[in-house]
Amino acid sequence: MLYGALEAGGTKMICAVGNENGQILDQESIPTTTPDETMPKIIEYFTAKISPELPEDDRIKALGIACFGPVDVRPKSKTYGNILNTPKIPWRNYPIVKTLKDALNIPVSIDTDVNGSLLGEATWGCAQGLTDAVYFTIGTGIGMGAMSGGKLIHGMLHPEAGHLFMVKVDGDEYKGHCPSHGACFEGMASGPAIQDRWGKPGKELAEMPEVWELEAKYIAQALTDITMVLSPQKIILGGGVMTQTQLFPMIRKYVTEYINNYIDTKELRNMNAYITPAALNGNQGIMGAIKLAVMAAEEEA
Repeated sequence: MLYGALEAGGTKMICAVGNENGQILDQESIPTTTPDETMPKIIEYFTAKISPELPEDDRIKALGIACFGPVDVRPKSKTYGNILNTPKIPWRNYPIVKTLKDALNIPVSIDTDVNGSLLGEATWGCAQGLTDAVYFTIGTGIGMGAMSGGKLIHGMLHPEAGHLFMVKVDGDEYKGHCPSHGACFEGMASGPAIQDRWGKPGKELAEMPEVWELEAKYIAQALTDITMVLSPQKIILGGGVMTQTQLFPMIRKYVTEYINNYIDTKELRNMNAYITPAALNGNQGIMGAIKLAVMAAEEEA
């Protein structure tokens, strides 16, 4: 069977068709501008994938969406599937699930982009077989997806661990880049925070160890907090900032230092396996959306 997948990002919308094994069979990228400009192109792409002219086995059976947030992921909510108070003003309160469901008349499921990435990794990547894991994307913003007891965590809405409050590193006078919280995790460690603090984007700072030493300390603070609160079996790090792979050994070192032997588990004795890069070559989000579609089709069956 075939399934539709939409990875809805702030700069681009990736539309794809895949199968139940997570294999991506077709893919198209559409710029994220305004709903009036972007959504008709998305609808056109998926409408072609349900065309009666196609053989039955070549039509998508459901659509999964891994979406930037905040987004209402509560199925019983009146605003389920709406993008909420996003800084992307044209998309505020946009009913993305209803719009696509009305246009396509197939089951549609939605979750956050980071929960989607975690679902991809849990189904086909480095978190297979685990019941408790978290996925952080550290890039233009910082977000976290979390799985506990084998289920993605939503709660009253969904986790926003990118806005954990940070203890400033000694000597750091930077005020923070987050307009809501200043010196939160995103405000201190996101890609825009790096550029604001140092005057250049991270990719131009690769040879400045002091940049990444400071970055590692803030990331390690957040991962230590999450380790204490959620007790995950694995922490997966993705996003543009984490392409600076020299960060990984520094983060592992500081998490070990911050935990300070308070917790002793087999997972924490192998930090190289506990804190890892994503394993699906940048496709974890779209593959997670495929899995969301599979789950939506199963629920409707």
